[in-house]
Amino acid sequence: MTGLRTVTAAVGRQEQSPPEAIVEEKAPGIVRRLPERSRNAVIEVAHWTYGTGGGLVFGLLPAGVRRHPAAGPVYGLAIWLAFELGIAPALGVRHARRRRVLWRVLVALDHVLYGLVVAGRLAPEPPSVPPALTTGSDGRRRPVD
Repeated sequence: MTGLRTVTAAVGRQEQSPPEAIVEEKAPGIVRRLPERSRNAVIEVAHWTYGTGGGLVFGLLPAGVRRHPAAGPVYGLAIWLAFELGIAPALGVRHARRRRVLWRVLVALDHVLYGLVVAGRLAPEPPSVPPALTTGSDGRRRPVD
């Protein structure tokens, strides 16, 4: 995901990520006055915290919903749209009004990838474990109860 975010940042040099916009526009003055390196660390931790919270919420969804192949990508897009259409306007963050189409597409793809990761779709399937077998009195093998 970091690699895709790096590409997104390179394509939209004048664009700010949502966490950057929040820090610039809404963070307490002490955060905005931090040296750039420290401020960037705060931004990353805030973004990871938001993403971790989103992953926790995904884990609370019913198992049948989480298992659907589209659940992760749809959830990733929903997290992004929730921020863009709900959280950012509620906070009064202005960044969303100035976005170019290419930037929006790349950020949407970034969140599809986030959804795939959260849903575990990129992880290999664990090997199936054969059931334990026992030999019955008739000499036939059958699963252990």
